[in-house]
Amino acid sequence: MDISAAIDRLIWLCQHIPERIEAVPAAELESKPAPEKWSKKEILGHLIDSAANNHQRFIRIQAEHEPVIFYNQNDWVWLSRYNDIPVEQLIATWKNYNLLLSAVAGAITPENLARKGVGRDGQPHTLKWYFDDYVDHMEHHLRQIVTY
Repeated sequence: MDISAAIDRLIWLCQHIPERIEAVPAAELESKPAPEKWSKKEILGHLIDSAANNHQRFIRIQAEHEPVIFYNQNDWVWLSRYNDIPVEQLIATWKNYNLLLSAVAGAITPENLARKGVGRDGQPHTLKWYFDDYVDHMEHHLRQIVTY
């Protein structure tokens, strides 16, 4: 099992996406397409929430027997009030947290990549699956913010 391609992709995103987000006008970043939909800043905030929750997942799957880890993403976005936080702070937090996660992921042993955790779907998945899915999920949302 190997996650080196996903780690490389994560580092590439951290190196190239911040400048693209910085180029988006503030009004566009804060605009909500509908009252119940997230703005682009809130999507970026959601990616920070995802980093925080997945950090826990990446560690706990290695340390515990099939931990159950999930969170209510809408509550986290709503309670964090990301539209009220300067975009520069959100970008820096997103970038630096994901650079940290790339280092954490690089330290995971091949044996631990086969360990399992349980998410919202109630099904066990390997740590490799969770890391690959983390990067795929991130790219899905980044494409809602910028084109690349």
